Order: sequence, then C-alpha cells, then structure tokens
Amino acid sequence: MMHYFHRQVKLWGEDVQRSLQDKRIAIIGSGGLGSSLAFALGATGIGEIHIVDFDEVSVHNIHRQIAFKTGDEGKNKAVINAGIIEERCPYVKAVAHECDFAEFANKGIEVDLIIDATDNLPVRGTINEYAKIKQTPWIYGSVEAFHGQVCFFDKASFNDVFKITLKEPAGIAAPIVMHIASLQANLALRYLAGQPVKKDFLYYLFFNDEGELMTQKFGLPS
Repeated sequence: MMHYFHRQVKLWGEDVQRSLQDKRIAIIGSGGLGSSLAFALGATGIGEIHIVDFDEVSVHNIHRQIAFKTGDEGKNKAVINAGIIEERCPYVKAVAHECDFAEFANKGIEVDLIIDATDNLPVRGTINEYAKIKQTPWIYGSVEAFHGQVCFFDKASFNDVFKITLKEPAGIAAPIVMHIASLQANLALRYLAGQPVKKDFLYYLFFNDEGELMTQKFGLPS
C-alpha cells in the first residue's frame, strides 16, 4: 500500500497514511464538483467514500463533469463515480447512494466529513442543519460563470450567512468547476490527515474585468 501512496507518504509519513484508511466521508452530489472530487480524493487512501446523487447523466453535463463520457447518458452519476474510484484505487471502498440527501441522511451513516457538491441552496441548508445535529464538519463549494466559493464550516452556520432561495445557476466554465473542487479536496485531505485547516472562512475566487484571478476571504460569525 505504501508504494501506491509513495508521494503522499513523503508528506506525512506512514502512520498518517494508514490513519486515512479509518476515515469516512460523504460527497453530496456527483455532477461537476462531485466528479472532480471523486478523482481528487478517490485515490488518496481515505478508507470509505459515500457518494450521493439521485440524478442521471445528460449530454449537457459531460463538458464540465469529468467522470462522464458520451454513452453514459441515462446512467446514475453516483454509480459511475463510485466505480471510477474503485477502479483507480484498491484501498478505497466507494459506496454509491442513488437517492437525494434527505434519504441518505435517514440511513444514519456516520462520517468524519461531509463535502457539498450540489448546486442547490436549499439542499445546502439541509446539509448544514444535519451537520450541526451530527456535530460533523462540512465543506461548501459553489461555482458560477468564472467564479466560485469555498468554506470549511465548523462552528459557523451556512443558514446564517446565506439567504436560502431557489436559484437557477448561470452558465459555468468547466475549469472553474475543477478548480473549486480541488480547493475543497485539499481542505478535506488536510483535515483528515490532521493538518491545520482554516475553518469558518469563506474564500471567494473570481476573474476581474482584466482577466486577473482574485481571491477574497471573509471570516464568518460562529
């Protein structure tokens, strides 16, 4: 196993790498962010990854959802992502849940971390409420056009920071999806490996009118 994770072991040693085998996470959503998260975290050695999505692949998903290819239309997104993870890494158990978050929450599966990969504000509010009840941290991510947001929620509450409304997402550039998912994955892996993580800070990334990548961060009330 250590040969497979050679470059990570050089970061934090064999004991930390082995400890990842005892970690469980849930990725809620298996589309754009969820696909990229599956690739970014699926071969890190996290012992068990639960992937939740009721939706099926459509042709308009494929350009920004890197797990899917033409011919996957009509297949469940969570099932495809779980299969990819287990094909790439023999040391990770990937479990697909073909359901929405509410149904997954009712299953009572205990995890160390929840990662939001949805595109729905009300569902994120529900994830937040569930995480508070379970006292489980969760990582929020969202993308739209050429910008995105990331936050590791611990003491702060999503519902106190965001106005929960139904909102149709605007157009999305595929690279920003992968970028935001990568930031989420880095926060997740650092946390699970016992590395320092800045919690309850909202990071907002965007390109200004001159095409410069800007990053702003905001401390959230706990």
